[in-house]
Formats: sequence, structure tokens, C-alpha cells
Amino acid sequence: MKNIAKLTRIAVLVLILSLAFSAAAGCSKTRVIGISQFGEHASLDNCRLGFLQGLKDAGLTEGQDFTIDYQNAGFDGAIATQIAQTFSAKNVALMCAIATPSATACYAAAEDKDIPVVFSAITDPVEAKLDSGNITGTSDKLAVDAQLELIRKLQPEADTIGILYTTSEPNSVSAIAEYKAKAGQYGFTIEAIGVTAQSEVTLAADSLIAKQVDCFSNLTDNTVVGVLASILEKTNEAGIPVYGSEVEQVKRGCVAAAGIDYYQLGRQTGAIAARILKGEAKASEIPYEVISEYGIYVNSEAIAAANLTVPADVAARMTEAKDA
Repeated sequence: MKNIAKLTRIAVLVLILSLAFSAAAGCSKTRVIGISQFGEHASLDNCRLGFLQGLKDAGLTEGQDFTIDYQNAGFDGAIATQIAQTFSAKNVALMCAIATPSATACYAAAEDKDIPVVFSAITDPVEAKLDSGNITGTSDKLAVDAQLELIRKLQPEADTIGILYTTSEPNSVSAIAEYKAKAGQYGFTIEAIGVTAQSEVTLAADSLIAKQVDCFSNLTDNTVVGVLASILEKTNEAGIPVYGSEVEQVKRGCVAAAGIDYYQLGRQTGAIAARILKGEAKASEIPYEVISEYGIYVNSEAIAAANLTVPADVAARMTEAKDA
């Protein structure tokens, strides 16, 4: 009996030590950052890469201070929701959401667990209802006035600007309203066509071409930008210039853009996330930030193909958009 009692005490001691070591291991486990990216195109990819650089700039090391669980929704809202719910079930330390559908999904999945969410590439966080709670991030609000001024300088005789947008994207709906409100100041009218899915975009582009718009102006609408190559194929054939909203769209064949650098946007987002991970502030205590600086980017080949002339004042501050 004494031997049995002794063995029992040893077994209990081993169990206690095992639980203690497990708890210690759990405490020291590297924190997981879940990155949900709505889809793959250069702008959103640059956001993600910039985000990682922003964490590094803040002194955090991947593999030591954090690990990354990167998931891509392929421009599918339902998949974005599944990704967010998976992150929530895993109880990640922080969710980074790139683009509005991913951000709204992460916010919904994280709020009841109080998991901080940091978003990037959200044009209008207020319209998207992402401006309160345990969430913050960076806005890529379009430089609409600068874009309209650029189009007017490159096409002094133009009257109508065509824009494609996704009706379910709060950012795009907000941007269309701003374009329509400001277009008259520059002598333009806006011809906008909304789509509900990526499969509708090229047909909508055909409709704008048939309306004989003088040019297209892209938004940062992920559904539309995801098939930019197909749009450009149609507009190039019709001789209609397309203006991008940021440098990567110009690299892909748009004539020009007054837009921001998405890599820098991502770095700014990473800096915010680092403050949260270091315990310097909660997401709810950090107001979202808006990138106000923009650049003028041009694609000289596309400019020449469209028979456009770049005025001297634009040429003095423009940057040629081309892959390194």
C-alpha cells in the first residue's frame, strides 16, 4: 500500500510539473498576426509587404516577436468571412485586414473576443463603419481634386469621365459621390456604372465605351482593379485613356495617376500595429490615419499611345511609373 501511495504521489507530481511546463510554454509562444488580404494585386501586395517592413522598423522580428498567418480571400467576401472567423477561433494576437471586405469581416469576428484589428487600404473608414471599437489603421482616401486637375491638364477638351465601381463597396460608393460633387468645378461630368461581381466588369467597360466617354478614371476598387488588364485591352482598342488611382495601376498600363504609394501606406499600418503589440496603446485609443501626400505618376508609353501631351508643370513633378 505504501508503494502504491508513493507511486500515486509521484504521478501527481509529474502531472503538476507537466502542466506547469505547458503553461510556461504557452506564455512564451510567439504571438500570431493574422493577415487577411482581400485579393492579390500589386497595390494590396505592397500594403502587406509595407506592413511587415513597418513592424521591422519598429524593432519587432518575425519568428521571435511574432509569426504571420497570411490568408488571401481571392476577392470573395464569403472567404474573407471564413478567414476572419478562423483567426478568431485561433485567438490570434492581432488581425491585419487589407481592403474593406476583409476589414469588415475581421472586425465582426474579432470584436466579441476583443482582438485588435488594424486595417489598411480603406478609403472611407467612417462610411464602412470601421471608425470605432478595438480597430484602427490607415486610409488610402483618393486625391480626387488632384486627379481631376491632372485629367484636365492632360485632356483639356475632355467632357465626360467614365468610372466603374462595385455597388457593395462603401469606399467606392463614397468616392463616386465625391467625384460627382467635384467634377463640375473642373468642367467634367461623371458617367458611373456599378457592378456587383467581377464577372460584370468587362461588360460594364463596354457600356462606358459605347457612351463615348473621353476617359476612364479608376478608383481603388478591388473588384475592378482585379481585371484591369481586360479593361485596358478594350479601352486601348477604343483609343480611350485610362487614369489609375495609384502607381501600380500606371505601371500596368494606365496613362497617369495622382495617387499614393501603397508600400508606404503599409509601413504606416505596420507602425500602428507595432504600438499595439508592444502594449504602448490599444487599437481603440489610436485614431485611424489618412495618407495626405500623393505623387503624380505617368506611363510614357501609354501617354504616347493615347496621343496625350504632358504639360511642363506636370512634367516637372511627375515620376515615371515602371517596374524596377
